[in-house]
Amino acid sequence: MAQTFKYAFIVVFTSLVMGGCASNQSVQPDTARAHYSPVEAAPGSAKAEKLWQAFERYEGTPYQYGGTTGRGFDCSGFITTAYREGLGQTLPRTTSQMLRYGDVVQPENVKPGDIVFFRIAGKDQHAGIYMGDNRFIHASTSSGVIMSELNGYYWKDRFSGARRFD
Repeated sequence: MAQTFKYAFIVVFTSLVMGGCASNQSVQPDTARAHYSPVEAAPGSAKAEKLWQAFERYEGTPYQYGGTTGRGFDCSGFITTAYREGLGQTLPRTTSQMLRYGDVVQPENVKPGDIVFFRIAGKDQHAGIYMGDNRFIHASTSSGVIMSELNGYYWKDRFSGARRFD
C-alpha cells in the first residue's frame, strides 16, 4: 500500500511540474556570469539594469511550482516578481497569459527585458527574461533561478517566440 501511494504521489507531482511553467533540463549555472552584465549588451538600458538587480537578488532561489517569492519560483512567478520589484510593472501571472497579452516581438528584434518563450513537450510552457547578448534569466526546475543562453543545447530548438510589455 505504501509503495502504491509513493508511486501515485510521484506521478501526480511530475504531472503538475511538467504541466505548468516547467522544464526538466539539466542546466548548470553559467560560470561566465561574473563577466557579463546587461549594460555590456544594451548600453544605457535602465530596464535591463533593474531586471539584472532582481536576478542577482534571487539567483539560485529554488524552483517551486506556483512559487512567487524568494522561497521558491516557477518561471512565470520569477518573471512577474522581477518586473514588479525591478520596474514597478504588473504582468500577467502565467506563461499562457503573457503570450496572450504581450506585444509580439520578432526574434530578430528581441531586446533586453522582453519575455522569451519555449515549447516543451509540444506546449509553450516555459519563459524567461531576455537580457541581451543571447542570454536570458529564468527559474529552471533543475537549478532554480539561473541565466542561460538562447542558443544553448537545451534551449536553441525550443525557442518559440517573444513578447514585450512596455
